[in-house]
Amino acid sequence: MGTAVIADRLQFAFTIMFHYLFPIGTMGLAPFIAWFNIKAYRGRDPEAASAARFWTKVFAVNFAAGVVTGIPMEFQFGMNWAPFAARSGAVIGQPLVMEGVYAFFLESIFLGVLLYGRRQVSERIYVLSSVLVCLGSWLSGFFIVATDAWMQHPVGYAVAAGGRIELRSLAAVLLSPFAWWQYAHVLTGALVAGGFIVAGVGSYYLLAHRDESFGRRFVRAGTMVAFVFSAIAIFPTGDLNGADVTRYQPVKLAAMEGLFASQRGAPLAILGMPDTARETLIDPVFVPDALSFLAYGNVAANVKGLSSYARTLWPPVALTYYAYHVMVGLGTIFVSLAALALLWLLRRKLFGARWLLWMLMLAMPFPYVANEAGWVTTEVGRQPWIAYGLMKTADAASQNVAAGETIFTLIGFAGMYFAIGVLFLLLTLREIGAGPAEAPL
Repeated sequence: MGTAVIADRLQFAFTIMFHYLFPIGTMGLAPFIAWFNIKAYRGRDPEAASAARFWTKVFAVNFAAGVVTGIPMEFQFGMNWAPFAARSGAVIGQPLVMEGVYAFFLESIFLGVLLYGRRQVSERIYVLSSVLVCLGSWLSGFFIVATDAWMQHPVGYAVAAGGRIELRSLAAVLLSPFAWWQYAHVLTGALVAGGFIVAGVGSYYLLAHRDESFGRRFVRAGTMVAFVFSAIAIFPTGDLNGADVTRYQPVKLAAMEGLFASQRGAPLAILGMPDTARETLIDPVFVPDALSFLAYGNVAANVKGLSSYARTLWPPVALTYYAYHVMVGLGTIFVSLAALALLWLLRRKLFGARWLLWMLMLAMPFPYVANEAGWVTTEVGRQPWIAYGLMKTADAASQNVAAGETIFTLIGFAGMYFAIGVLFLLLTLREIGAGPAEAPL
């Protein structure tokens, strides 16, 4: 693979992984805003209304940063990945346009109502606006995931003369089971992040002995959401998304598990270090027969290893393997921590358990790590294909963009995004520091 293609991949990987931090926040926090607004309206609960306004301000910072960091990726399709855009634009352009027209405008318009229209619209419209912001953020995620899912498992297309890929069925693209289970897993990951963010901020208030009524609300709501969606991330969404990978991308499955040789009763690798030169896992810790059972529902099923495929079709094995195991390991920790916090909540001991509140507060960044690791598994594990089975990544990059030009812009992005990241953290911490007490938006 040429240096220009590697530079293009590095640039896109950096920009999309940085951008993805903010949709995680918007998709994860949006339902809390809607819930607190509904609770305030139905129960005439001023504290719930203040909580909703507080999280709306945090959401708005996420939304603004997401918009700014998302725009450059659209240009990269045309500049760095022109052959891919030219061949597949008729397909991937449809859900991307729908994301802008139906989801982004829905989310942004009604976020404006939440920020500036509290005294200009009725209470019902205000509450409805929070529900529509949530719907818009989730729809936005769906259309983006549907685009990626088509690249993972192309459907609803035909290849015309000259190799151009034409759309034959938009419904097939949007209703693909691969897309829906991938989206369900992405959404549950965002809700896990949202739950731990809300519980973590609430824990901070309880530990600091300030805004304790809000702190109890946040810890209670965040803990319950974190537990429910940590469990759902494992089953059914993670399991069924994994079943699609097994069916359509078996070489990715082998890389994820570090399985080099085909085996009946294949074991599940809990730990280990993949050595591609010797085609083995170093110092593995196995669960016997578990991979065969998880992949095919049969402990004696044969699971194809990487050696069954040409090396040119292998993804970067080590990166795929480690990213997958980071995601799974953190997911196991999340469901355990959330279950422990929920147990203490049911025993009415959580709000006074400082050690557990510290754990909830310190856990806040790790759902972001798990979400990013999941995307690395998905995208790196798809290699060497940009559209699985249709077009290789090496053939998708622009031929007239030199590696030096891309690296120069990557350095520029790094500097700009560093400034955006610092500003995002300062604004978010300022809102947390100000607290959720009644204050004008």
